[in-house]
Amino acid sequence: MFMKILKRKRVLVPVTVILMLIAAYAQKIVKDKGTVTGYLQGREMTEISGITASAIHPGIYYVHNDSGDTSRFFAITPDGKLKATFYFKGEAHTPLGVTDCEDIAAGPGPEPGKSYIYLGDIGDNTASRKYLTIYRFEEPAINGHDSITTLQSTALYLKYPDGPKDAETLMIDSADQLIYIVSKRKSSVTVYTTPLNYTANDTVTLDKRTKLHFGGLPPFKWITAGDISKDGSQVLLRNYHNVYYWKRAPGEPVWEAMTRKPIKPYYNNEKQGEAIGFTPDGKGYYVTSEGLNAPIYYYHVPR
Repeated sequence: MFMKILKRKRVLVPVTVILMLIAAYAQKIVKDKGTVTGYLQGREMTEISGITASAIHPGIYYVHNDSGDTSRFFAITPDGKLKATFYFKGEAHTPLGVTDCEDIAAGPGPEPGKSYIYLGDIGDNTASRKYLTIYRFEEPAINGHDSITTLQSTALYLKYPDGPKDAETLMIDSADQLIYIVSKRKSSVTVYTTPLNYTANDTVTLDKRTKLHFGGLPPFKWITAGDISKDGSQVLLRNYHNVYYWKRAPGEPVWEAMTRKPIKPYYNNEKQGEAIGFTPDGKGYYVTSEGLNAPIYYYHVPR
């Protein structure tokens, strides 16, 4: 009898361990495949190209349309409900006030202790714009459901050191106080920076930092969005087929971290995915895409 019990234990222990490992792996797969938290609600949000988390309103994210829309952006919840619309005065010589807003980011600004929103009018499909514009706003109050507010903006004008090009990625590195722009097209994309501390209406030339190469065929490999976590420790880029993730080492510049081989977490292919943004705690990120009632996906960051 004793020998039978011992044999059973010898069989049961490995089986139990295997089952536990399978359960843990299955749980990991569920997390990695992401969760649809909602759908963009409202006919105004049809070509969403950027998303960033509010630093002062829990559960609020800012999104915006790209070319063809006027000078505005929106506040939404993760389930896609429209909470507020914010208008601002753009360029007087541009019929819609903006040319092609492609990404949005949140970070520090001129006044300590305050949060600011940075909206990048940086799209340039024909690589012909003389300069790009970043609009900065003090993060606004949200005055009830579906409110409409007009904001004051501060503009920064940017030029490339190596000629005009298209870009859809704007990121704010709060650790090194830098604005990041990543170009979109060609076999290798280029990473540029400029100081976050600038004078209103300045025109500055971006600093060229490095080139990055991503496999695949155009246009699917073109970089369409990115984000840096609030604490500066994590970096995301995305294209139409993949998400790329880097963990930044202490004291390491973001552009240098991105020269290492990235992690490619699971990604649900979207119709035209052009937005990605970390949660405030850096434990996850949201992605969404162009199109009416586009889904919003939440993913955990890679472990």
